[in-house]
Amino acid sequence: MDQAVMAGFEINISSNLKRLTRDLDDFAAKQVPFATAHALTALAKEVQQGEVDRMKATFRNPSPFTLKSVRTKPATKADLEAKVFVMDKASEYLQPYEFGGVHKLNSQALLNPKDINLNQYLQIPRMTLGRLKGRADIFIGAVETKHGPINGVWQRLDVTRKGKAKRKRKERGGVYDEHLGALKLLIRFGDALPVKQHLQYFDSATRTVNAGFGAAFARELAAAMATARR
Repeated sequence: MDQAVMAGFEINISSNLKRLTRDLDDFAAKQVPFATAHALTALAKEVQQGEVDRMKATFRNPSPFTLKSVRTKPATKADLEAKVFVMDKASEYLQPYEFGGVHKLNSQALLNPKDINLNQYLQIPRMTLGRLKGRADIFIGAVETKHGPINGVWQRLDVTRKGKAKRKRKERGGVYDEHLGALKLLIRFGDALPVKQHLQYFDSATRTVNAGFGAAFARELAAAMATARR
């Protein structure tokens, strides 16, 4: 079956191919599988680039990991199926941007940075939470405030990183706990939020394949016929 497969849905071009090859002579007809495979592969690359471009337009400074997660599998003469797919790890958090729903999180909490350095992609750097957990001046959990309990990562302002007492200063921090002392909120844990942006990946891919297959096939068929032996 002649088709392009993308992340769980298929675009079948069998009817397009039948129409384009209806009047070919025997010599040209022999080149059809080769030309079809090359055309499908070229379209898969085009769909891949289109998805990367949509990510760049939709997300604010997406990371290289996200952009490089879109991959392709070429078609062959024996298997007239080209694939465009997203690597598993990235697919987990990108799916809501196609199907809707809430942000995909590694846990039930959304990391909402308050007073912590982000990387160039506006994300909490990897291993940051791991490093914070090992510090004596860090408390991770819920703290009672005048606005109710807030669950997150807190810095104990009257304690050094190694656990020694600091010289107290008046009105340090925005929150005071009788057991932990003055605190500053670094990362707040909240509920997963609904995804507002949408990639519309399937619609874009369908338009690309339907609009581009005829020209891609004609180009590849001409190239195959020019190099084939009669």
